[in-house]
Amino acid sequence: MNHSPLQTAILFHIGIVPISHTVVTTWGLMAVLSVASWIVTRSFRVDAGGWQAMVETVVAGIEEQIATLLNRDAAPFLPLLGTLFIFLVVANLCGIVPGVKAPTASIETPAALAAIVFLSVHFYGVRIQGLGGYLKGYLKPNPVMLPFNILSELTRTFSLAMRLFGNIMSEEMAVAIILALAGLLVPIPFMAFGILVGLVQAYIFTVLATVFIGGGIGAIKK
Repeated sequence: MNHSPLQTAILFHIGIVPISHTVVTTWGLMAVLSVASWIVTRSFRVDAGGWQAMVETVVAGIEEQIATLLNRDAAPFLPLLGTLFIFLVVANLCGIVPGVKAPTASIETPAALAAIVFLSVHFYGVRIQGLGGYLKGYLKPNPVMLPFNILSELTRTFSLAMRLFGNIMSEEMAVAIILALAGLLVPIPFMAFGILVGLVQAYIFTVLATVFIGGGIGAIKK
């Protein structure tokens, strides 16, 4: 039994690299989402109907949100941010399945996702503004702000990871404690609340990622 929410069970090693329960769960979710995406999209037609209409509605909604936040065409950012949102929804909610712990309730997954966002900010910033234009953004409003702007990049990435981890971990822990003390049926309202928390946290994480990328490309003032 873990004595800290920062600890996770190690299942096996690949060479000297330990593979934890969280990593295996994350790989499993990625595989399920990949297969599900292939199955759902392989029969798409011009005249949308059924599943296709629902999927297109979800994608169009995500694209509209990105375009609204960035005030520009969302197409270049949709693969990253759309995938991020869908993965987070599934990862946050999979904890309601008996025997499955949400990978976002362990620090590794939120940290990895925050690192992806951190790298994506620089990737899109350099790609759209050019290296010189992007680096000049760290000197605004004047060169004295350079160390503070760099520190801001690091602290907001840390905050992004800890916000997701803290909310999902605390919700799962609360349900587990109530289940242990009160029995099977009492935690059901808390589990319903946990579903809401999972959806909201997936939305907030994706919106913040979009805002950070918007700052990197100059679409949103840092």
